[in-house]
Amino acid sequence: MNNIKTIFSIKDLENLTGIKAHTIRIWEKRYELLEPERTDTNIRFYNLGHLQKLLNISFLNNNGLKISKIASLKTSEIHDQVRELASKGHVKNHAINTLKLAMLDFDQDLFYETYNGLNKNKTFRDICYDVFIPFLSEIGMLWQTDTITPAHEHFISSLIKQKILVNTELLQSQIKINHNNAFVLFLPDNEIHEIGLMFINYELVAKGQRSIFLGSSVPIISLTDVLAYYEQVTFISYFTVRPSKDELSSYLEDFNSQLLSGKSHELWVLGYMTQFIDTKNLPEKIKTFNTIDSLIATI
Repeated sequence: MNNIKTIFSIKDLENLTGIKAHTIRIWEKRYELLEPERTDTNIRFYNLGHLQKLLNISFLNNNGLKISKIASLKTSEIHDQVRELASKGHVKNHAINTLKLAMLDFDQDLFYETYNGLNKNKTFRDICYDVFIPFLSEIGMLWQTDTITPAHEHFISSLIKQKILVNTELLQSQIKINHNNAFVLFLPDNEIHEIGLMFINYELVAKGQRSIFLGSSVPIISLTDVLAYYEQVTFISYFTVRPSKDELSSYLEDFNSQLLSGKSHELWVLGYMTQFIDTKNLPEKIKTFNTIDSLIATI
């Protein structure tokens, strides 16, 4: 396979659609839903057209259409049925599927078309919770299983970041900040996955909170600079891959001793790596959260 994944194995299709490879093979044999191509050594492979069709089939099947009924439809009719269902409000999974296709084909126009369609009936906050956050969660799995390349992840992440930045800036021009306390948002050393943190920044601004966004790869020592300006600081960080499991305990101990000890400041943490934190032995001024909305609900 080439580096930008224009052809896919049956395992790739399973990862991208959620349909088991065994089921895909049955559908091929019983209903001739897909006609895979074959290599010189007789190994099946699939193209973007196959993927798009299977995503559409999955969407229709998840919305109540029996596979035997779907199999009787032409490819164009399957597409029409998807559009009709999506127009009636069944947009979440359809939008996620469309974003997958935009990502895999490096199709910026399809991303904007999908976003603009969502934006007609949803607030930006709803788009984030209903589509972007679930989509990004899937992206993490696809990247870990080599179904997509880092180039795919960077491409789609950059487009989503643009939307968060534009909407955050719009809020900042409209909302007056009246709080003397501050939320300081940062990622630890060597952590670069900042979309979750950017959305938390958006939510804080929407609530009229003073949010100071420092971005990625910030050393603990650099955070001491903000303490002189505010009586109470709530640090918020998103641990996606850093600190590593072996470094978590010492990192939190260092953070507590350097920034929280004897003060009214706190550290709130969320992200994939928090599952490896021993919450029973955490310093009282460090809190973990499972989701963005659970963190925002405490403010």
